[in-house]
Amino acid sequence: MSADAEHPLTDDEYRSLAEFRYALRRFLAFSEDAARQRGLTPSQHQLLLTVRGAEATGLAPSLSDIAEQLHIRLHSAGELVGRAAEHGLVERRADPSDARRVLVTTTAAGRSLLEELSRLHRRELRRFRTEMNQILGTITE
Repeated sequence: MSADAEHPLTDDEYRSLAEFRYALRRFLAFSEDAARQRGLTPSQHQLLLTVRGAEATGLAPSLSDIAEQLHIRLHSAGELVGRAAEHGLVERRADPSDARRVLVTTTAAGRSLLEELSRLHRRELRRFRTEMNQILGTITE
C-alpha cells in the first residue's frame, strides 16, 4: 500500500486542492475571455497555438495531429480547421509525401492574433505560476 493510501488528506490539503481547481478555472476563464475579445473562439485560439507549436519544430501538423493534441475527434478537427480557414487564420494543403493527408499552417493574420494573445498569456502565466507555487507548497508529502 502506498504512503498516500495510508494517510487521509488533511483539511489544509482539501483547501489547497480546492484553491488549485479554482485557480485553474480562473486561468481558463481568462484565456477564453482574451480569445473572445479578439474575435476568436477559445477553440480557434487552441488550434492556432497547436499549429504554431508544431510549426516551431519545422513541421506542419496534420488533421490527425491536431485532433490528438486538442483531444477531439478527427471530423471535429476538420470542422474547426475549416472554420478557421474561412476566417483566414490557417491554410490547409495536401501533404507532398502523402496526398491523402491534410497539413495545416498558420497565416500571417493567424500568427499576429496568436502573438498578441500569447503575450497576454505569458504575463498571466507568470502570475499564475506564483499562485500555483504557493498553493502546491501547502500539499504535504
